[in-house]
Amino acid sequence: QVQLVESGGGLVQPGGSLRLSCAASGFILDYYAIGWFRQAPGKEREGVSCISSSDGSTYYADSVKGRFTISRDDAKNTVYLQMNSLKPEDTAGYYCATDHELVSTWGCDFYYGEDYWGKGTLVTVSA
Repeated sequence: QVQLVESGGGLVQPGGSLRLSCAASGFILDYYAIGWFRQAPGKEREGVSCISSSDGSTYYADSVKGRFTISRDDAKNTVYLQMNSLKPEDTAGYYCATDHELVSTWGCDFYYGEDYWGKGTLVTVSA
């Protein structure tokens, strides 16, 4: 059974940092384009970042470029999102996924025709 489980969310002050983790089971992350999405209350879902399977290329939304870093630990079958210099507007539910939007947005590879999503972890940036 394919499963993605996010962790690492929480409350942090503006300017602070958090590292989100996404642990996969039932499939090998290394074979897939894996990314992070976020959705704030009342707002549309936004693609945040993706890491490609083929060569480890990384992609970021303009809103997080230079502050967030995506990485992958193949031995642990886990993807991370290091978030620095957090702002109140980063407050959202964060979800890891392999999804067709990763291809359409960034050309992130590889995608095999099925979307898998985790249940998300909440990040709140507030003083």
